[in-house]
Amino acid sequence: MKTNDKRMTTAHDGDVVVFLIGMRVNRWWKVWQWLRTAMAMPRMLEELAEHPELGMLGAESWFGRTTMMVSYWKSTEHLLAYAKLRNAEHLPAWRAFNKHIGTNGDVGIWHETFRVPAGGFETVYLNMPAFGLGKAAGLQEALGHRAGAAGRLAGKPVREEAEAVAEALAG
Repeated sequence: MKTNDKRMTTAHDGDVVVFLIGMRVNRWWKVWQWLRTAMAMPRMLEELAEHPELGMLGAESWFGRTTMMVSYWKSTEHLLAYAKLRNAEHLPAWRAFNKHIGTNGDVGIWHETFRVPAGGFETVYLNMPAFGLGKAAGLQEALGHRAGAAGRLAGKPVREEAEAVAEALAG
């Protein structure tokens, strides 16, 4: 992957929904249980990539005993509509999980959803390939980066508040 040697930021400037989802292998010897659960996600991701109108902008994944995916969505409405879409991959996977695992404890699943308004996030990438929200929504050179994270995040009021908190913590 090609890395960018310039300070970059995401080109996205509107609202975004950040959806974290994952699973935890509780009983590693029950391979058939956690493998079935793990294999459902690639089908959903393929479907979402083929149908951008469903609203997922992109995702990044990490694997281990506890697996995690961070995905970025156009809106909460898009995310919830996909979860309920009768002819999509999600509902059959959810039904299969409840039928085969349910509350037996073999595999844990979790998710967290965050609605982030425009101006409520900031990003910076340096010596990185496209990643995270920048990969999902596109990158642009970060201008005015000397203002720091607070300056990129929401301008003067946040920057002043951050400086006041830093002074209070230092003194």
